[in-house]
Parts: sequence; C-alpha cells; structure tokens
Amino acid sequence: MDALLIIGGLLLMLTGLVWLVMRAFSTSLLWGWGSLIPPITLFYVLRHWAKARSALMLVGLGIIPLVVGLTLLANKDAERLAAILRLDWLKAEEKAPAELAIELRGELNGEPFQPQQGELIDGVLSLREGSDFFALREINIRLAKLSGDEVRVDVLPQDNGDLPEIELSWLLPEQDLPEARRLNHGYTLHLDLRPEAPNRLIGDFHLVLPPRFKTSLSGRVELYRDGLRYRDGRVDRSYDSTDTIAHVLHDYLQRRFATTQVDSLKLPVFRFTGEPLDLQVEARIDQRLEQLPVRLIKHAGQGWGVEGDHYAPLAVASPAPKVSSASTEEVPVNRPLDRRQRFSLTRLQRNPEQYRNLLMRLSRTTGGTVEGRFAGLDADGSVRLNQQLGSGGGQASFSFKPEEIASLQLLEP
Repeated sequence: MDALLIIGGLLLMLTGLVWLVMRAFSTSLLWGWGSLIPPITLFYVLRHWAKARSALMLVGLGIIPLVVGLTLLANKDAERLAAILRLDWLKAEEKAPAELAIELRGELNGEPFQPQQGELIDGVLSLREGSDFFALREINIRLAKLSGDEVRVDVLPQDNGDLPEIELSWLLPEQDLPEARRLNHGYTLHLDLRPEAPNRLIGDFHLVLPPRFKTSLSGRVELYRDGLRYRDGRVDRSYDSTDTIAHVLHDYLQRRFATTQVDSLKLPVFRFTGEPLDLQVEARIDQRLEQLPVRLIKHAGQGWGVEGDHYAPLAVASPAPKVSSASTEEVPVNRPLDRRQRFSLTRLQRNPEQYRNLLMRLSRTTGGTVEGRFAGLDADGSVRLNQQLGSGGGQASFSFKPEEIASLQLLEP
C-alpha cells in the first residue's frame, strides 16, 4: 500500500509539472523553454498565476499521497526509507566476495561459464553458476571410486572402459526447467587436485567436450570436500547442511555420554524449513546401540544447537603415569569405588549410566528436598528421580531441570 501511494503521488506531481510546462509554451515559446529551468519556472508562476494555478494544484494533490506513503513506509521499515532517501538504489550493487577461488576460462554450451560454487562430495565433482534452485549453468562429473586425499584423473577421447560420466545442464531465459546432456566417452579431462585444510581441494581442471556440446574449460578450481563451512578455524554452526547437523550431534553425544566412542551416527531425512528440527537419532556409543529423540534449534549468532544441552566439554584424559615394577606390588587391587567422592551434577551429566538406580537427595532452588533413585536423564537434560510410595508398591517420578537444582547429593557408594 505504501509503495502505491508513493508511486501515485509521484505520478500526479510529474503530470502537474508537465502540464505547467505545456501552459508556459502556450503563453510563448520563450516562456516555454525558460520554464524548463526551475528559477524561471518560479518567475512564470508568479507572473502568470491564472494559467499556472490549475497545474500547481495537481502538483499539490500529488504531495498528499506521497507524504502519506512515506510516513507508512517509515513506520514499517525505516531502514528501507533511509536507503531510498540516500539514493542507494542508484549505486551499483556490490558483489559479495566469492567463498572459493575458481579461475576458469572457457564456455559451457557456447556461453561464458563463471561458476561461484564447487564441491567434490561422494565422488561427484560439481561446478555451479547461479544461486537459484536451478543453476544457470552447471557441470557434474561422476568419478570412479577415489582412493586417498589427492585426485588425479586423465582421460583422452580414444579411451574406453569405466570412465567418468559428464553431465551438463543450462537454463535459458524463456525456460522454466533446465536442459541437460550426458556423455561418458569421447572427451578430454585432466584433474590434478590436492587437499588443503580444513576441507578443500585445489588444483588444475581441464575439460574439452566434442564440438557439438560447445564446451571447453581450463584453469584452476577450488572445491569443498564436504558440507561443512569454517569460520576462524572452527566449524560454522550457522550453515544449513546435513554435515553441520551431524557435527553438532556428534559433539553433543560425546559430551552427554562422556565418551569419544561415538560411531555410526544415522540421521533421518529432513529439510531446513526455518523451524526447530525434531530428529530420531541412532548411534553406536561405547559399542552399544542408542536411539534417542533430539530437538535442534538455530540460535542467532551461535548457529545450530541441541535444546537442553547443558553438558560440560568433554575432558581429554591425560596418559596414566608410569609405575615402576618395584611399586606395582604395593598398589592395592580390587579396591571398592566410592562414587560419593567428588560426585557432582556435572559428573552425573557426563556419565549418567554410572549412577543409575542409586539413591540421591536433591535440593531445589525454590526450597524443599526430594529423595529418590536416579532413573536417568530426559531428552532436555532434566534429572529424573523415582520415589517409592508407601507399601502399596506405587512409584512416583520427578524431573528437575539443571537450573532448578540447588544441590545434588549421592547417598550410596
């Protein structure tokens, strides 16, 4: 609505000014040409008010919707209004610096090809131009099974056998869906890529297809090896990818179960829709299969994280000190472990299985205590205690979030 008012007001004002110039030309040719200069236009209005009055009234009518539209826009989006008044729309759009240094010369389907995105994941090398769902131009090369970190491939037109498959696709302005072509022989390909930390491949890229494809590319490329992105040497958790979610969950499970033995992490198929992700995660932890529901939330400035994650960083175990053979005989064996020593909420969160079914006393921050046997941790990190009710065999279960716990005491060794 605000845009319509602004445009309508400007059109009325422009119509009024054109009408004023036409009135000036009808007075005389000299006044007509002079009215194109603002100071002389003002003199014409003062000298010939009777003729200029109706045109000025139309200009005044245009000011009313213009002011109303600008006021509505200021209330809704003051930053946008400021950009309009600064004439930012007249400035050339600044392109964001490219994430990858891709320097290719040549063409794809007879058009210049300048890819901004590149990756080599699961044996598929992809170069893509355009950020929409369908790429403006794209090339995919399905390589054979790769061994090692370096990638070296050389194919000549006369080669036969199991060769990489080349797929080209392009989107023309008048089309809704891209066109695609495939071939698996009769081309020239040279790849010489070396790994570079943390997750990139850099090297030479040369591709020449048969003349009918109008495609030849030569230069250097930089490719991602996985779906992770890094910032200041650390994984960028704000980047939406399956690999980012897997990294976040792997770190979470290590800290939750206080072990580095987290393998075979399996995630269900999901999509990034801007909402929290509710996933059923399966992983092998300390050689046992665990299945648990988790909810991931994307926090501004911090990226993806698991809801209710209050677990401390995983402590790195220091190597055990060497004990001489003379002192080995004096070390007692089979000494019973008293788990009450150095017990804390943090230790419970790191290894909950070590304290399962043990009697505990919990003091709440709001007052009161509860005694019960530890039944485990809920999905949000809450401590759950079971309490026997009388002689009837009934049982009550209580859950307390970490911020609700003033102190937690272990009553059994």
